[in-house]
Amino acid sequence: MRRPPVRAVLVCGGRWHDFDHARLRLLDLLAVHERVRTRVFEDYACVDALRAADLLVTYTCDVRPTPVQQRELAEFVERGGRWLALHGTNAAIDPPSPGGPRVFRTPRVLGEVATVLGSQFLGHPRIAPYTVDVTAPRHPIVAGIGPFEVADELYVSEQHGPLEVLLHTRFLGDCPGFAEGRGSGDEPVLYLRGHGAGTVCYCTLGHCRGRYDVQDLGVADTGDVDRGSWSVPEFTTILARCVDYLLPKEVR
Repeated sequence: MRRPPVRAVLVCGGRWHDFDHARLRLLDLLAVHERVRTRVFEDYACVDALRAADLLVTYTCDVRPTPVQQRELAEFVERGGRWLALHGTNAAIDPPSPGGPRVFRTPRVLGEVATVLGSQFLGHPRIAPYTVDVTAPRHPIVAGIGPFEVADELYVSEQHGPLEVLLHTRFLGDCPGFAEGRGSGDEPVLYLRGHGAGTVCYCTLGHCRGRYDVQDLGVADTGDVDRGSWSVPEFTTILARCVDYLLPKEVR
């Protein structure tokens, strides 16, 4: 019996991250499934591919969909599409003005995409180790995994619920350098959100940065390669499970 392919779209691009590393790691996860055929883009100018897709995977930062693209993304999920959104997908960030105070702002320019995703990024404290706790230990994505430590960007986001939170972290504090964002308790790290006939799975982990990825901020060479959660076994296990969970049952 001839089985049709599962069509995936990967959008990976933006600012201030090592998108080459993230793209490679995500393609490796998708390639495990022989029926998944993936098309790759740097932004949301992929309307035709999205209309034919079953699965959307995004790893971006400050990639802002146009109003037309916002509607296409919402309709993709509404009609039953599955969206695995990682790290800065929910982020629109204006960097500091030249000569002004070093403050990053997070304008509300994602439109209905923020509602579909269930959140919009506001800020994060300085990168430092923190503990990720399991909120729903019986869910198959996180079953058998205990609390684990990461050194990643801890996201404080404006939430658009309801959210089925699977992982969370505890944070009470400010986000220095950002105009908004103050931790008020449990911050979601991984959650599911239904929208129409489809599902969004959002994971805030996944920061990575190479030596030359913030030159537009005046840093020619950071002198350091940061792989963040990508070097943490629990994260890579959970990420693979997220892909499995979002694929059609006959492909898993």
